[in-house]
Amino acid sequence: MNASDLFSLVDPELVDFMSAFPTDPITTEGLAERRAQPPVLLLNTGDASPVKVSERSASAPRGAPDVPLRVYEPPSVGRGVGCILHIHGGGYVMGRAAGREPLHRHMSAELNCVLVSVDYRLAPETRFPSNLEDCYAALSWLFHSSAELNVDTQRIGVMGESAGGGLAASLALLARDRREYLLAFQHLIYPMLDDRTCVTQNPHPYAGQAVWTADDNLFGWSALLGTAPGSERISPYAAPARAENLTGLPQTFISTGALDLFAEEDIEYARRLMRAGVPVELHVYPRAFHGFDRHPTAQVAQAARRDSLTALARFLGRSGATHSSDRRPVVDTR
Repeated sequence: MNASDLFSLVDPELVDFMSAFPTDPITTEGLAERRAQPPVLLLNTGDASPVKVSERSASAPRGAPDVPLRVYEPPSVGRGVGCILHIHGGGYVMGRAAGREPLHRHMSAELNCVLVSVDYRLAPETRFPSNLEDCYAALSWLFHSSAELNVDTQRIGVMGESAGGGLAASLALLARDRREYLLAFQHLIYPMLDDRTCVTQNPHPYAGQAVWTADDNLFGWSALLGTAPGSERISPYAAPARAENLTGLPQTFISTGALDLFAEEDIEYARRLMRAGVPVELHVYPRAFHGFDRHPTAQVAQAARRDSLTALARFLGRSGATHSSDRRPVVDTR
């Protein structure tokens, strides 16, 4: 697809925004340089300086290094506020917790919630399942620190964008199956869920032409798995779309752009969650590519951010978790 064809498909308000993102494919040789580039965050989130920010760490099991955390606490923490465990994106190979600090400050203040962001280990230096175990260690720390943080343990949910959304979905599966901690919700923004998208025989003819391409996807999944994407016996905890049993997962929000490479895998995951009896809110935004919601003024980006915050406010405001089947036996999908 040439550039003019792509521009004709994209929302006119978003066309110039595509140039803010790197265009070169991610490579092993260029990964360090890509990691050093600042994140594309153009939003003016306003002054949320009263939010308290601290650096903590969670103990990891089996001799792994402690997991760095960034904790955001609103200025007026009441008794038993809700909490978001946030997992950053970056294709499993890039990103850091501090990269979204302006947005996290805003969310903590706007939603009057505690937000904990996880600096999990990146691939290819560390492969699955270490990244997921880092996130689980953060979840464990959060539940054990809930009294100190004035967090209501019945209102703790997990959130992430892109690869962070994939990890959030993986963490929800792992928490369900280990049965130690009950999540109130999973909030997935264009999540990276299925390694098999790399090898599909019938790829979407228009999606994935900008920001996160098929080449980038192949690099990210290969780095995470240490084997060819689409291979047999890939764990569903690495690629949540492979999980056969989705019952017992928490209420779910999923959003994606119609031109996002992940659009079809996200829609399919939402469909399967619905058939498993999980309450699901799904949004597909027309003429929008991966990362579109960072645009400061485009109407479709504003709608996506508004829908996301509305769902989070609803999740965090409830006094108890809503699960599709809290008492139903769960089959371990490993």
